[in-house]
Amino acid sequence: MESTNSNFGKLYLIPTTLGDNEPLEVLPLSVKQAIEKIEHYIVENEKTARHFIKKISPRKSQPGLSIHVLNKYTEPEEIPLMLEACLSGKDVGVLSEAGCPGIADPGADVVKLAHEKGITPVPLVGPSSIFLALMASGMNGQSFAFNGYLPIDKSERKKAIKSFERTSTEKKQSQVFIETPYRNDKLLIELIKTLRPTTKLCIACDITLASEFIKTLPVEQWAKESVDLHKRPAIFIIQA
Repeated sequence: MESTNSNFGKLYLIPTTLGDNEPLEVLPLSVKQAIEKIEHYIVENEKTARHFIKKISPRKSQPGLSIHVLNKYTEPEEIPLMLEACLSGKDVGVLSEAGCPGIADPGADVVKLAHEKGITPVPLVGPSSIFLALMASGMNGQSFAFNGYLPIDKSERKKAIKSFERTSTEKKQSQVFIETPYRNDKLLIELIKTLRPTTKLCIACDITLASEFIKTLPVEQWAKESVDLHKRPAIFIIQA
């Protein structure tokens, strides 16, 4: 692993909005300033990245931008090429599809390589749905675990849910996870069926948007609620 090289450009980790709201409602000016000076980008989705760049910096010329796509289809051998601009002294920006790059996001792979090559990563302030949900949940913010996506297989998913509940009981720890938005409603039904009635469940969706919904209730009360989570980005948190 190399030490940081001052001749290299920096790798800016640039948060994006969590939905189609005005960027400067939820992002600091430093994000706009970084976008305005950076010409090289590593993004999860080129179309949405260009839309975000246009929205936060309308006057920025886009035809000359260098954009590399980093997602689950990217081959590992492609990643070093994305940092060549940094190695030649130019700053590079990493943009997630939503929220903070590197957290539940493929951007972590390029940040890892940056450390190995002696390139300085610069994290910028911005919204993380995971932390915003935890802040508003009323659950344990001293000890928590983010578990990513649950298994797709129904039996494996049930085992995972019970495992999170046991861990929460043993460690008094909040357990955070996410689901593909179109599966949210089915997941809520499974949580109600699988978890103990007294276990607390927080559902936080559309965070920072006008349609934001955040609620924490015991599982037995969720069984009486009517909420439509279909295709709405959501965070689920349990605490037994």
